[in-house]
Amino acid sequence: MSETTAVYPGTFDPLTLGHENLVSRAVSMFGRVIVGVAASRQETMFPLDERVEIAAEALGHIPNVEVVGFDCLLVDFLRQQNARIVLRGVRTLADFEYEARMMSMNRKLYPALETVFLLPAEEHGFLAASVVREIARHGGDVSQFVPEAVFAHLQRKFLIQKKETTKCP
Repeated sequence: MSETTAVYPGTFDPLTLGHENLVSRAVSMFGRVIVGVAASRQETMFPLDERVEIAAEALGHIPNVEVVGFDCLLVDFLRQQNARIVLRGVRTLADFEYEARMMSMNRKLYPALETVFLLPAEEHGFLAASVVREIARHGGDVSQFVPEAVFAHLQRKFLIQKKETTKCP
């Protein structure tokens, strides 16, 4: 295993099973993974400190993972963490195009930066935190899309219940 530190940045609002999968896979490639929970200028379900707490709780079972909140440019956060690898998940061509533009801009600001793109596991390829957020806001059952710790926080916030699946004869 490498001793390299990779940073996986995002708002993680909420953290999904897709995010968790990428983190667990990244740990096998890098010695240390920092999940950088970014402040957001847009409204979020949970404030930054709570998103950091939720992510730390949900990812606590994965060794060599640290969760850190940040409110600065990503390249400045990378320098603070002595990291030069950014981990990004991409599900679609549109995701890749956006991330490629961000990678180019970040590399202009921090030439030592490298970006590693990971595709999600097949069972998580459709997951988007924005969709999970909307389902939760409307009281829908998102338990199959998020780690248990995240679901518990969503339940408290939105008073949603885990629904039993209907069995067909």
